[in-house]
Amino acid sequence: MSTEEMPVALKLVFDEIDSRVDDLVGLAADLIRFPTINPPGDNYRPCAEYIGNRLGKKGFAVEYLRAEGVLGDSDRYPRTNVIARFEGARPGKCVHFNSHIDVVEVGSGWTVDPFAGLIRDGKLYGRGACDMKGGLASSIIAAECLVEMIPDLAGNIEISGTVDEESGGYAGVAFLAEKGYFSKPRVQHVIIPEPLNVDRVCIGHRGVWWAEIETLGRIAHGSMPFLGDCAVRHMGALLARMENELYPKLKEKKTAMPVVPEGACESTLNINSFHGGQPEIDGSGLPAPCVPDSARMIIDRRFLIEEEVSEVKREIIKILDDLSETRPEFQYKIRDLFEVNPVMIDPGDPVAKATAQGVQDVLGKPAQFICSPGTYDQKHIDRIGKLKSCVAYGPGIIELAHQPDEYVGIDDMVAAAKVMAHAAYNLLQEV
Repeated sequence: MSTEEMPVALKLVFDEIDSRVDDLVGLAADLIRFPTINPPGDNYRPCAEYIGNRLGKKGFAVEYLRAEGVLGDSDRYPRTNVIARFEGARPGKCVHFNSHIDVVEVGSGWTVDPFAGLIRDGKLYGRGACDMKGGLASSIIAAECLVEMIPDLAGNIEISGTVDEESGGYAGVAFLAEKGYFSKPRVQHVIIPEPLNVDRVCIGHRGVWWAEIETLGRIAHGSMPFLGDCAVRHMGALLARMENELYPKLKEKKTAMPVVPEGACESTLNINSFHGGQPEIDGSGLPAPCVPDSARMIIDRRFLIEEEVSEVKREIIKILDDLSETRPEFQYKIRDLFEVNPVMIDPGDPVAKATAQGVQDVLGKPAQFICSPGTYDQKHIDRIGKLKSCVAYGPGIIELAHQPDEYVGIDDMVAAAKVMAHAAYNLLQEV
């Protein structure tokens, strides 16, 4: 669609977005200045209130919902979510923009203050700039410009700022989905402004299984290891089998899902952590003189839509059971921590189609449909809310997420705001 063919109302919205670039950047910088680090869940309430206060002044009805009783919530670190809803002048569908407000730890290697909201060379720097406070700011500006420039807007627009996405989203989108906030008839379409590049529309993600594996041994004096049974050696045997058998097998598994980057088109396995033996003696760095009777490892298995989670688990359990039969005294325990099946919607779904059309009209090139290598909150909207019409679209380069000197391009935030406004405008025209 050329500018000449664009509806007058949408032209007005785009002009308003262009006039508010400073507001957009200032909003994103303000959001970055809330160090909402998870864990433990710092500053959730003040950040949620900042969003709610702003949108409340624009005519949105604002709710704060604390996930009391959910893992992580406490009086010191309340899991406070915010939802703001604008009721249009006429009945219609509802488009919901969902962003998480939590960010990961800062880490080392920064050359700028991670919470200053520094602007330099057309980029906004800070922890969460890319993932995903830049996207949140773009969605807020898009929504504000729509309701301000189109007084007779049909349908409803919602904005949410939710917590704990970086740790699974249980106190955020999952909590709200269980209460019906991401289900029909309240909501018909969801756009999640995750940083997957401004010319891409993300229609799904791979599956994930996290598990803890423990190998068991028998404690003894470190000078007489033959009187004990070393759990770390048992874990080493498991690692060797995984290295020699499982990893090559995973590389052979390919998906038809349009997953990016290319390496994620295969099944993958990451060893997240490893713990074996007793801690070193405090202050000395010297080891405890014992044979370790336990070793634990956390695995992160990412799987494809062509795989069943039951088979994913059997691959690991088969190796463990085989070691139990072939290795003297090998014993193990395994505990499920988290699992999510892959999700992928049809590119012809209304929200995917509308967002892709927005990319085409705003950027002048076709959108690339992709799937994410990792999960995000679409999993809860799909599984709990039973709402399929959900995509991820937002500004930011995915490879910058969780990195030092994380940034988002200002031009990309502006373009994303226009794409989101374009998509919402067309979705709200649906009968």
